[in-house]
Order: sequence, then C-alpha cells, then structure tokens
Amino acid sequence: MDTQQIINCSKEDFYQILSEIKDFWGSERTLVYHHPMFIYEFGNTAFVIKDKDKVLAYLFGFVSQNEQIGYVHMIGVRQDFQKKGLGRRLYEHFIDILRDKDIYEIKAITTPANENSIKFHLHLGMTMTGIKNEDGIKVVKNYSGIGQDRVVFKMQTRK
Repeated sequence: MDTQQIINCSKEDFYQILSEIKDFWGSERTLVYHHPMFIYEFGNTAFVIKDKDKVLAYLFGFVSQNEQIGYVHMIGVRQDFQKKGLGRRLYEHFIDILRDKDIYEIKAITTPANENSIKFHLHLGMTMTGIKNEDGIKVVKNYSGIGQDRVVFKMQTRK
C-alpha cells in the first residue's frame, strides 16, 4: 500500500519545509520564494507528499488571473528522495486539478543556470520558450526584471 499520498499543504507542512529547506535545496537560496500566500491564498493548489509526518516533496502552484494557464511557482523534493518520481506525481496531480477547471496548459520558470530544473522540466515534456542565450539555452529576456532572464517552460495538457 502506498502511504505517500498527495494532500494539500498545511501551515504545519509549510513551516516544516521552511525549517528544513536545506534538505530540499542544499542551501537556503530559495527561502525568499516560499511566501506564506501559497498556503493562505492559494492553498487549494499547494500540495505535499508526506511519509507519516515528514514532507518529502511539495508543489506550490496557482491558476493565472491573466490567462487560462496553471503556473507552478515552486516544486521541491528532499534530496534523498529525488529521482523517485515524486516531482512527476505532483505535476500530474496539479494537471488533474487544472483539467477539472478546464485549463489545459501549464507553465513554470527557472534560472538558466539551474541545469537540474531544466532537465526535469524537459523530461516532463515541457518546452522552453524564448530565444537562445550565449549558452544555447532558450530564455525570455528580462522575465524577472532587467537583466534577470528566465527559462520559461510551457506544456499543453489535453489528453
């Protein structure tokens, strides 16, 4: 029996993620992107996979207010549990939620230097938008501000 079910992220789960952020990311570099609004305002699209009381993986997403698209803001898997399909399961769960709302496109971003994230999203079947930078990676120029290029992934999710 699979005891690692996907459930909505609780406030306690969120606090656990924050206090153990290094277990997911290897450092605290992403801590500033973990805003409590993802629990309080978008809690119906914030998910965790737990084993007993331990959060193994999480996804914070929401439905865009500007277009019919779901946006994955953050996905994290504890380093000891990476490459076990947990990230894919969370994406598939979020996609199912979006389909229930008649939304059939998903979007995510990362930095051009985040090779693991790029590989993960491409493996999911997402495509990069934008133009190639000097390293040959497609980016959207100034996506996150002046000089802050980002890799922007999109994927159609119709079955």
